[in-house]
Amino acid sequence: MNIDLSDTIVALATPNGEGAIGIIRLSGTRAISIADKFFFGKNLLQVEANTVHYGKIRNEDGDILDECLASVFKAPRSYTKEDVIEFSCHGSSYILRSILELFTRNGARFAKPGEFTMRAYLNGQFDLTRAEAVADLIASKSKEQHQLAMRQLKGGISNLIAEMRSKLIEFASLLELENDFGEEDVEFADRSKLIKDLEENIKKLEDLKSSFTEGNAVKEGIPIAIVGPPNAGKSTLLNALLNEEKAIVSAIPGTTRDVIEDILVLNGKILRFLDTAGLRESTDEIEMIGIERAKAVVENAGLVIYTHELSEDSKSIAEKFIALHLEKEKSALIVLTKLDQFGHSCNSYDIEESVSTLTNRTPTLLISAKENKNLDKLRDLISSTLESKSTNGDQVLISSARHFEALQQTLNHLNQVLTGLSNGSPSDILALDLRHAMHHLGEISGEIHTDDLLDSIFSNFCIGK
Repeated sequence: MNIDLSDTIVALATPNGEGAIGIIRLSGTRAISIADKFFFGKNLLQVEANTVHYGKIRNEDGDILDECLASVFKAPRSYTKEDVIEFSCHGSSYILRSILELFTRNGARFAKPGEFTMRAYLNGQFDLTRAEAVADLIASKSKEQHQLAMRQLKGGISNLIAEMRSKLIEFASLLELENDFGEEDVEFADRSKLIKDLEENIKKLEDLKSSFTEGNAVKEGIPIAIVGPPNAGKSTLLNALLNEEKAIVSAIPGTTRDVIEDILVLNGKILRFLDTAGLRESTDEIEMIGIERAKAVVENAGLVIYTHELSEDSKSIAEKFIALHLEKEKSALIVLTKLDQFGHSCNSYDIEESVSTLTNRTPTLLISAKENKNLDKLRDLISSTLESKSTNGDQVLISSARHFEALQQTLNHLNQVLTGLSNGSPSDILALDLRHAMHHLGEISGEIHTDDLLDSIFSNFCIGK
């Protein structure tokens, strides 16, 4: 994306389609003069900054296109740190299109996706992590996504990265100073203090990197794997939780061959439910692929719901669950299905307790998806289980794969510095690795960037932002 900051750009800042209001935004050195030429009310060139004015927009022939409000923001006190005009117009698609075409005929050009926010970044309004948070905030569909984007917008990541980078610059400078006095064999950098500070920063970066699992789950949705043997009611359960016929339900074992996925928002969290192929030995090539995919889903799931048809043979149920070989840290619920078909020859709730005891996993829940029995309990159980694993709401989380990769590269170089200090490596080698580490930290905040990186980030924005 080749950006010419001398251009004045214009775009619709509200979604396409008819609505009560549509906002047209201009930004650039000529934004106010272009707008004033066609706005009849106040002289926009003379009004004070951060004021709103009523008037009419007329075209070149003097025809009234709309009555609207003009909001005037003058540099540097605007979103882009440029002169910005926003017209709040009636939401007619004809009106909005006509006004946009009027401005582009008279010196403005259509903005590219994310160009307003890119200008804000290039003009020093905020760093790259905050710019990315703007896109996440716009795209947020749940309370957790909103909170995560707000924490990042307030500079949670930026402040942490800036603090670490500042310390690394200080030590790199001292090491490079030693290089200038190499023949005199002097040490300006306290090696023991450097080791201590490096270990502390590596721990912070490791914690930040490990937060990607939770941050990405908040952004993309927490993956919840519904697994179990064939005909255990997995697809029926998925349909009941989503309240729609998403998965094909059949009495024929092996009906589900691939992973079926859908999203549900529960208590402010986005959950990605994944219905998987029944786990069993099979010679069917396609079914075997589905079973392998099911195992991969279990490995990456934030929560596993193991389903099994209710049976008096609690030992067999427990053995099949244990055969999944789930790690102790992996959250799992055991759901015994088809309660409506169960006879009354014994107390079914004794089976629930028995399975929990044998698997050393609690809780186990009996349900009937067909009759909607205990599904509310299951939803509450899912919610409370996930809540117990959530981190402190103020903790800084990363949700970007770009940040994760840059942190990994930073850690690689810092660990090389730590090894070099232990082995007595020369100052120039240590300083070089520190510089590489600072480079990758700078990529996160945007102090180091390339045009390709900016294109990749801002091309995902909506056009008017």
